[in-house]
Amino acid sequence: MNPNWDDMKVFLAVARLESLSAAGRELKVDPATVGRRVARFEEEMGAPLFAKSPQGYALTDAGQRLLAHAERAEQAMSGAMEELAGQAGNLSGTIRIGAPDGCANFLLPQVCNKIAEENPDLDIQIVALPRVFNLSKREADMAIGVSAPEASNRLTVQKITDYKLYLAAARSYLIQHPRIQELKDLRGHRMIGYIPDMIFDKELDYLAELGLDHVNLASNSVSVQFNAIRSGGGIGVVHGFAMANAPRLRKVLGDDISLTRSFYLIRHADDRRLERMNRFAAALSEGLKAEVSRLENWRKE
Repeated sequence: MNPNWDDMKVFLAVARLESLSAAGRELKVDPATVGRRVARFEEEMGAPLFAKSPQGYALTDAGQRLLAHAERAEQAMSGAMEELAGQAGNLSGTIRIGAPDGCANFLLPQVCNKIAEENPDLDIQIVALPRVFNLSKREADMAIGVSAPEASNRLTVQKITDYKLYLAAARSYLIQHPRIQELKDLRGHRMIGYIPDMIFDKELDYLAELGLDHVNLASNSVSVQFNAIRSGGGIGVVHGFAMANAPRLRKVLGDDISLTRSFYLIRHADDRRLERMNRFAAALSEGLKAEVSRLENWRKE
C-alpha cells in the first residue's frame, strides 16, 4: 500500500467539504474524477473511508482515523515546501482569513493591503460571514472571532485587541426625533440591530445588554445595520472603528454608553509549526491592533 499525495489531497478535500462537487471545485477537477479517485483510494487503503448518502459524503470510522494522519502529512508537505522556498524572503502562496463582516469590511482591507504590498507574491482571501468559521473543515487558514473558543489540540487562540462600540445615529435622525437624555428615552425611537434568532455569538447581543429588547429594523449583517443607521433609519450599536467612515454619525449619550469587545485570532494548532503562517499571523495581529487604535482615535467627541 503506497498511496500518492494527489490521492491524499482528494481525500482531504472530500472529508472537509463532504461533497464531490464542492471538492471538485476546490481541486479544479470534475466531480466524476473526484469520485473515481476516492474509490481508487479506498481500494488502496482496503477500507471504506466514506459513507455515501443523498446528504453527501461522511467519514466512516476508518476515514476518521486516517484523517489525522492525512492532516499531519499535509502539514509536513507544507513545511517542506516552505523550507525549500526559504523563510527569509517574502510570503507567497494563498492564505484565506475568515472574519465577521464588521472586521472584514472596516479593518481587514487596509490591514491586508499593507501586508500584500510588502509581499507581492502573496494572495490573500477574506471571507466575511456572519457566523462562526469551521476551521477543522479548512473553511479558512485562520479566523478572527469575537469570542475565544476553548483552545484544544486542534486549535490555538490568541487575543489581538479590544475595541469599543457605541450607540449612534445619523445627525439627520437626531434632529427630527425627540431628544435622548438617558437610556430609557430610547424606548420611543426606532432601533436597528441583529435579527434575534440569527445572533451567532453571545458577544454580539448588544441591545439586550443595554436592556433594549425590540428591534424595528434587523439584519444578520453588521454592514447592513451600519448603512441603515448612517442613512437615518434609526439608532443602533456601531463599532468605534467604523465611525470614521460616516462623519455625520453621532454618538447617542456620548461615551456614557459604550461596550467593550475583543478580537481573537484562531488558528489550526498544527500551523504553529509553519513559519509562513506564523509570520502572516504576526503581521495580521499587529496590523489589526494598529488599525483599531487609529480609527477609534480618528475623531473625539
